[in-house]
Amino acid sequence: MSKLWNNAKDNLSFLLVCVAVFAVILILAKLFEKRFVAHKKKAQGARYIAYVAMFSAIAGALMLLEVPLFFAPSFYKMDLSELPVLLCSFYLGPVAGVTTEFLKVVIKLLLKGTSTAFVGDFANFVVGCVFVLPASAIYHAHKTKRNSIIGMVVGTLCMAVFGSIFNAVYLIPKFAQLFGMPIEVIVGMGNAVNPRIISVSTLALYAVVPFNLLKGVVDSVLTFLLYKRLEKVFFKERSK
Repeated sequence: MSKLWNNAKDNLSFLLVCVAVFAVILILAKLFEKRFVAHKKKAQGARYIAYVAMFSAIAGALMLLEVPLFFAPSFYKMDLSELPVLLCSFYLGPVAGVTTEFLKVVIKLLLKGTSTAFVGDFANFVVGCVFVLPASAIYHAHKTKRNSIIGMVVGTLCMAVFGSIFNAVYLIPKFAQLFGMPIEVIVGMGNAVNPRIISVSTLALYAVVPFNLLKGVVDSVLTFLLYKRLEKVFFKERSK
């Protein structure tokens, strides 16, 4: 009985952390939008909601299409779900980006559930926002191709640095705790694919950092190639 109560408390504390982090990120997004988004969004009301819902659905579907990577253990898998989120934030602003990031995770959970006790899903949301927020804020400060590139580079670097620290300090230990798995087992899974992984810090360095860099680069390149083309389809009034 005491073990069950302890597990409930652990899950409750994790849930409270998730809610608190979501609130902080949303506040930051609103501050970024107030500071950097100079023009009022033309898509308002029902249209704004429709665009966010559409990009969220696309992102949620893409989140189901995961590809394992040779340099990382099996619980790190690549997907392109940040692509629609980044596009949405470029079109509609940071708040829309955070909302889309959250909804895509909810859609994925409804369709597939979780295999990581929600830790991986929480990580996907937080690290994704760390990528999208600076990228969209910098782009909206002055909407040029140069600024879009700078924003995505900054976002990718933020995601790589923050993602590795966040994994090492909180996510990997929390994953081990919620699963009741010794952290040495997780490190061992990393060591099986890369002998240089011998601790949580080296797991973050040799697996998480290249993982987030690759994800940021791929999503940034695709966003750069697709942004103006999709704008002509979805936002005709803005492309004129």
